Amino acid sequence: MKYSYRNKNRSRIRTAVIASSLLCAAVLAPSAQAAGDDTLSGIHAGDVLVRLRAISIMPNVQTTGTLSALNVGVNNAIVPELDLTYMIRDELGIELILGTSRHQLTSSLGGLGGVNVLPPTLLLQYHFNHAGRIRPYLGVGLNYTLFYNNGLNAGGQPISISNHSFGPALQAGVDVQVTRSLFVNADIKKVWMHTDASLGGQSLGRLSIDPVIVGVGVGMRF
Repeated sequence: MKYSYRNKNRSRIRTAVIASSLLCAAVLAPSAQAAGDDTLSGIHAGDVLVRLRAISIMPNVQTTGTLSALNVGVNNAIVPELDLTYMIRDELGIELILGTSRHQLTSSLGGLGGVNVLPPTLLLQYHFNHAGRIRPYLGVGLNYTLFYNNGLNAGGQPISISNHSFGPALQAGVDVQVTRSLFVNADIKKVWMHTDASLGGQSLGRLSIDPVIVGVGVGMRF
């Protein structure tokens, strides 16, 4: 009888321990899962995304007036680009793109020199699958282009250009999460920009650059 009683007590204690363990696991599981989800992937309202890309700028040149007759072209450029995105909602972000490049202009008469282009662009983005590791996005916004350090000339005479322009911008890209904070990025943009040129006070026409910009890089989530 004593042996049986002891066995029953041990069995009850063992059952109680197992039951307590299962109860604790049931209570703690949702919290552990939530904590795990928070450390895995995804972006949410209030997050800041910082990306550094290498971009290839490929102008789609259109000209008017004398510039067309001279068959003016603009060369490609490969430069770094920095962008900052603030997530105002889980799916919506506002992105500011910063970068500058220098382009050489050519014509049927030969090289016309170079000019620097600074095109800060502000975009409203929609992020698909914001809670996942692979997050495509689309963006639409406004571009402001500043033309500076103008070295254009024809026959030794300086070519004057307008200093700035405004135009729309479109964007598509994807972020792929690597760690909790680090991700890789691929991105393509279409930006509309233009300048008006003149020589000795006489108009040469309008130069529309309107590049397609392709970039790859890395980003951090804060």
